[in-house]
Amino acid sequence: MNLSGKVAIVTGGGRDIGKEVSLKLAALGAKVVINYFDNDEQAEATLAEVKAAGGEAILVQGDMTDEAAVANLVAETTKAFGEEVNILVNVAGGLVARKTLEEMDLDFFSFLLKLNLTSNFLVTKAVVPHMKSGASIVNFASQAGRDGGGPGASAYSTAKGGVITFTRSMAKELGPKNIRVNSLCPGMIATTFHDTFTKDEVREKVAGSTPLRREGKANEVADLVAYLASDESSFLTGTNIDINGGLLFS
Repeated sequence: MNLSGKVAIVTGGGRDIGKEVSLKLAALGAKVVINYFDNDEQAEATLAEVKAAGGEAILVQGDMTDEAAVANLVAETTKAFGEEVNILVNVAGGLVARKTLEEMDLDFFSFLLKLNLTSNFLVTKAVVPHMKSGASIVNFASQAGRDGGGPGASAYSTAKGGVITFTRSMAKELGPKNIRVNSLCPGMIATTFHDTFTKDEVREKVAGSTPLRREGKANEVADLVAYLASDESSFLTGTNIDINGGLLFS
């Protein structure tokens, strides 16, 4: 796979899966715009790692639920690398907290939808005018969008289910322009997400129930993103690809 000369935006690109995606795309030759929200140290470390490996990238801080911040992301991208964007990877999102129906209020439910689904819409809408034939969008849904998620994840899983449907809709709408739109549905991937929100005994049980008998790695997800971003996947669009070690078949 060769992404030389291509410009890629990665939202939530400063840590965990987003970091590995940024590193992988840069290693394949893309000029990468690494968006992050609130951890300057991690983002700077990611940027330094890209540059140490000979890659080209910039950092752009911003909340992808805010239209002004999204507009600034696009403006900084075009300022640094020109008007055309070839790859968009929408990683930004999160669980925030596990809350049951009884514990959850409307503000929390609405915020989770905004963080995981509306952000996807805002960034896609802002970036697509800068895309030409052959461009690729890779969204991040989740296994939770397939099966409803674990305890207290109903708002998160609902939003990720929306990402799955939004991906299909955009594939139909943008296909005539030869812009492809796909998404990933990761299962148990070893990241700070699960360090924060999933108990060790649950992780061990899930890993033990997986046919490959382990958690996934962030760089394995990044490898799949790179394939979907590249011309090697030129006839794939509207797919929501499971990457979960065989735990769930959709």
